[in-house]
Amino acid sequence: MPHLRRNFPNSVYFCAAFNFGPDVWTFKHRDIMDLPIAWCTIQAGGSFDPKKGGHFIIWELKLVIEFPPGSLILISSATFTHSNIPVAEGDWRVPFTQFAPGGLFRYVEYGYRTKKVLIEEDPALYEEVCRLRSTRWQTHLGLLSKLDMQE
Repeated sequence: MPHLRRNFPNSVYFCAAFNFGPDVWTFKHRDIMDLPIAWCTIQAGGSFDPKKGGHFIIWELKLVIEFPPGSLILISSATFTHSNIPVAEGDWRVPFTQFAPGGLFRYVEYGYRTKKVLIEEDPALYEEVCRLRSTRWQTHLGLLSKLDMQE
């Protein structure tokens, strides 16, 4: 679609969010509307002491990560439950995230139409998409890099 423009010239992401402080933090959550196989970038900005706050938590992996200003992490935000903790009083934190919403990928899979239009126009394709849904995780898992692929 030639009329669409990128958020940033060298970014591969469709969506971006700036969360302006002074103290931005999140509850434990998964971004279930994002594409599970896509990486979400989360970058910490601001001025804060990472020993006293702003830690990034990945719950399933039982990781609490010091996440100083300027840090960047790539995670599957739809797959892993994550959160972060507030920064110390007087400090400020402003995260910037980029992500890929799953709805855009479904729109392409549906032949550049909504689910409602797909069902009306091509019920056979809709049935095929539904049939493949139960094994999609295997296809997506196969897209990930593996250690034996590294040189």
